[in-house]
Amino acid sequence: MAAMPKPHDEVFPVPDLSTVWLRAFLEVARHGSFTVAARTLGWTQSAVSRQISSLEAAWGGGPLFDRLPRGVRLTEAGRVLKPHAEAVAETLREAGRELAALREGTGGRLRFGAFATADAALVPHALAAFRARRPGVRLTREEGLTPALLDRLSAGHLDVAVVSTTGRAPLEAYTLHHLLDESLYVAVPAAHPLAGHPGPVRLGRLADADWISGAAHPEGTLLDAALREGFRPRVAHVVGEWTAKQGYVAAGLGVTLVPALAATAVRPDVVLLPVLDEGAPARAVYAATVRGRSTTPAQEAFVAALREAAVALPRPMA
Repeated sequence: MAAMPKPHDEVFPVPDLSTVWLRAFLEVARHGSFTVAARTLGWTQSAVSRQISSLEAAWGGGPLFDRLPRGVRLTEAGRVLKPHAEAVAETLREAGRELAALREGTGGRLRFGAFATADAALVPHALAAFRARRPGVRLTREEGLTPALLDRLSAGHLDVAVVSTTGRAPLEAYTLHHLLDESLYVAVPAAHPLAGHPGPVRLGRLADADWISGAAHPEGTLLDAALREGFRPRVAHVVGEWTAKQGYVAAGLGVTLVPALAATAVRPDVVLLPVLDEGAPARAVYAATVRGRSTTPAQEAFVAALREAAVALPRPMA
């Protein structure tokens, strides 16, 4: 003989409750009257009555109100439902507030990434302006090389990425918002023979120098400019941070290429010389978003702040 099912084994279907039903239910419960609830909602009394009847039928738990000679009163089923209906209503109101803030660009989140030299001046200036205008937006930031940032953007982990044409990353899948074109400088020790050169220099004049670079091989780095000049630079030291590169240059351990974004301030024992590179355009810097994906007002406002910051950047001190 089959065992009788335990009470907790029974499965009761949960009805798909309409928000209109819950709204009508809460107003009737609040006022204890179909008539007053209808007036508050701007409906007819018969419309309110139909919504309550539909809710009672869908729930299947019997009447939610006792109909009295004057007004109505919650039944036990109505008293059970009321706090849940209030919680649902508050959740929907909060969702509405968050969606409105997202739509207006005053709330939500913005996840952005940038390559290291963009963090020297461009990103901080843009970020300060954005925070002043949109203090309610939650911001998270990442730092990385352009290829990695684009991968994060494609995977949906970033909303905006500040990237450059260095690194040979494919850019066809992205919408690129042009920020600036960076000129290049070569940093030499103050005592270097070219330190007093009056104008731009060709990198070929430094073909025999030791170079300090962020990577062991020049391909896909700023040293692509040297390859275009027809020589393969000898990378003597691999150093990632610009401040550290300055120290190596000042100590006479080699020379290094510096993009304009990182060249707004230099040590007094280091000299920056503009690079004459006629064979290729300057390095371009973009704010990238994924092509085909919708953007939020916060994303658009951040891109606008980046553009403003790019225009206002101080010129490098050679």
